[in-house]
Amino acid sequence: MIDHTLLKADATKAGITTILEEAKEYGFVSVCVNPAWVAYAAEQLQESDVLVCTVIGFPLGANTSAVKAFETKDAIANGAGEIDMVINIGALKDNNDALVEADIRAVVEAANGTLVKVIIETCLLTDEEIIRACELSVKAGADFVKTSTGFSTGGATVEDVALMRLTVGPDIGVKASGGVRSGEDFDAVVKAGATRIGASSGVSIVKGEVSDSNY
Repeated sequence: MIDHTLLKADATKAGITTILEEAKEYGFVSVCVNPAWVAYAAEQLQESDVLVCTVIGFPLGANTSAVKAFETKDAIANGAGEIDMVINIGALKDNNDALVEADIRAVVEAANGTLVKVIIETCLLTDEEIIRACELSVKAGADFVKTSTGFSTGGATVEDVALMRLTVGPDIGVKASGGVRSGEDFDAVVKAGATRIGASSGVSIVKGEVSDSNY
């Protein structure tokens, strides 16, 4: 259930290599890396079952839809097997639902069957906005909704995960990310309805330790 994550701006090849080896050792579903690392990660993981996940329009979501679509196609060509895109948060808060839906749909169509998770950045949203973001993600054809980038004012909360699950129903994935640092955190968000966890603390979670990582 864990997307083993390294998205920091100062991530080095050595750091990426470490999470790739950890993902293979512990059987994580994917590694989540920035687009520049997708080709390397795909090459290193080609003999394993671990997928390469990458982020689109990250972390602000304020790119144009055309850029997000191009970035998606480029990432998949380089070996990405899952896409985590950030919505246009400002448009959502402006009640421009048509733009938000079209933006998500542009990425879903560019992905052409590759799994798409939609990051709604719950820490910046009201409950009403969380509900609307989830509903628009489902309408646009996304496979998952995701709480957070891990780079804003907060990460996943049990309450937000539960609201997202209630909104999307049983057939859409819910990914909790940001601040899931221990087995206790993991259990709490899964109980609330998460079916995937994005964390840089995957090894600590598996070992029953507590990490000081924010993502």
